[in-house]
Amino acid sequence: MTSEIYPTNTRDLAQKRRDLAPETEAAFQAFSKQVFANGALSEKFKQIIAVAVAHVTQCPYCIKGHTKTALRHGATEAELIEAIWVAAEMRAGGAYAHSILATDEMQKAASHKSA
Repeated sequence: MTSEIYPTNTRDLAQKRRDLAPETEAAFQAFSKQVFANGALSEKFKQIIAVAVAHVTQCPYCIKGHTKTALRHGATEAELIEAIWVAAEMRAGGAYAHSILATDEMQKAASHKSA
């Protein structure tokens, strides 16, 4: 998929990023490796979480990469789509929950007008 907004992540672009900040790149790679290692949560489960979060953050690179990795670790298509729906509900739920802030302001504005 070629896009003017999201270029394909090529080896050349990845190398340039590494060359521009090699110590930071190495630290990030070590951090990522540790985060996704088996622990209290399996690598498979962590990748399923990453797919869901990637949909909330709307990172196309993360969506593609973590979906491929999750499948390699044994995630099923059904598990992935269900996790994506959970992420979608949480994002929508956040908007719904925060609507209390707007509703509160509406009530305050209405009470000031009637006072």
